[in-house]
Amino acid sequence: MPYAFDAYVTAALFSKSPQGPLQAAFALGDGTVRFESGEVVEAHDGAVLCAAPHPSGEGIVTGGDDGRVVWSRPSGAEEIASLRGKWIDAVAASAESKLIAFSAGREVHVRDAADPAFARTFAHEKSVAELAFDPKGRRLAVATYNGAWLWFARIAEQKPTILEWAGSHIALVWSPDGKFLMSSMQENQLHGWRVADEKNMRMGGYPAKVKSLVFLSKGQMMATSGAQGVVIWPFGGSTGPMGKQAAEVGFDASTLVSRVAAPPTGQRVAAGLEDGRVWVCDLAGQKIEMLKAEKGPPITALSITPDGKRVAWGDEDGAAGMAEAP
Repeated sequence: MPYAFDAYVTAALFSKSPQGPLQAAFALGDGTVRFESGEVVEAHDGAVLCAAPHPSGEGIVTGGDDGRVVWSRPSGAEEIASLRGKWIDAVAASAESKLIAFSAGREVHVRDAADPAFARTFAHEKSVAELAFDPKGRRLAVATYNGAWLWFARIAEQKPTILEWAGSHIALVWSPDGKFLMSSMQENQLHGWRVADEKNMRMGGYPAKVKSLVFLSKGQMMATSGAQGVVIWPFGGSTGPMGKQAAEVGFDASTLVSRVAAPPTGQRVAAGLEDGRVWVCDLAGQKIEMLKAEKGPPITALSITPDGKRVAWGDEDGAAGMAEAP
């Protein structure tokens, strides 16, 4: 199903609908959130900069350049927080702990979806680029310059654990067992830590910046963008990918993978390409199924349902779509 929004697609996510089944929600550069069912929510006075599913599973949480954090549902918008004069650069949410985190400059703020009075603020030495809750939603990882800072999200007074590595860290993902924290860097490489002992993992060889990374197969694999195909890293065992080689799926010399998505179980992975195409692949058979064969602007947003059966995407010029995955 194609859409033409005429605004940069910041995020394409799936959320619960009032009728029950999951539906796609698109967060856009014109400040709106648009739902598959047709509703248009005026969420921000300006662009949506970041988005995440709401902890309840219904609707999405967005941050904008108007300094507001907003919960959008088909029924309308609800303001979670407002920081006048700031940009909300990153947002994360946890269904397990019901916590919502968002960043503005060097500060990270935490709210509780079940308790409007709850608020925490954590300060950093440098600007914050990305946020990620651990699988239980208790610990919050913050990507910043020269490493990742770890906070216990509900504790007010504390010293963070700092996982150091020189350079600018721009994206984060936890392994499903919480043992590994993986970071994408500005320098066309990944870095990771085994959290228990802060063991470093450096994973290079990428021709481009890794903008997207996701775990699949119950944490046995991690898929990333940043190459001519989807790069698959093995994570079985206590040492994760250390000393192991990555594989590449769907290699195409004419373009790069810009976004990846995968359900938490199974071996299905979806890819959005810099040339506008979208495909899905079951790694067991490695057959590429093209969901969008027409070329166009780079894919900027990509999501797949937990059962791996539906994929939603959007591009930098405002075209978007949805398809059933074979």
